[in-house]
Amino acid sequence: AAHAADTPTAVKPAAAAAVQADKPDMGKLIPHGVQGAQSKIDLNDEQVANAKAIIAATKKAGLPERAAVISIATSLQESKLHNLGHLGDKNDHDSLGLFQQRPSSGWGSPEQITDPEYATTAFLKGLKQVDGWQDMPLTQAAQTVQVSAYPDAYAQWEQQAADLVAQYWNS
Repeated sequence: AAHAADTPTAVKPAAAAAVQADKPDMGKLIPHGVQGAQSKIDLNDEQVANAKAIIAATKKAGLPERAAVISIATSLQESKLHNLGHLGDKNDHDSLGLFQQRPSSGWGSPEQITDPEYATTAFLKGLKQVDGWQDMPLTQAAQTVQVSAYPDAYAQWEQQAADLVAQYWNS
């Protein structure tokens, strides 16, 4: 029995726990569980870079992982994590950037809202003004900030957003 501690099986759980320790807890990322069917898209390098930019801006703002999940899910819904410029007739009015924010609605200049850090900071500023956002379902928190014509659409991106935050929060 004295040799049991030397066996590989005794080491594996501790090693696995150490690997998991550097990732945020899914309970923090998705405190209410996901709502409804989840969507997932394959991301290219640009989209991953934009997700990382959202995470960096969230950390810089001093907000927790959950704020990054809400932000990334919102951007997945609004732009599929693409920093969109003016799309002509395809545009929803004057919506631009990762969050499809509108200069005419006071989000900032076109140059500002197509800057990922600025756009995320503006979204987070709106989120912080939502009383109790930390305890709301993701789609309710996102909708309160975004005022979308499709208020329930944000929920479908919660799992992918949480996975991205788990993957990149500490990288």
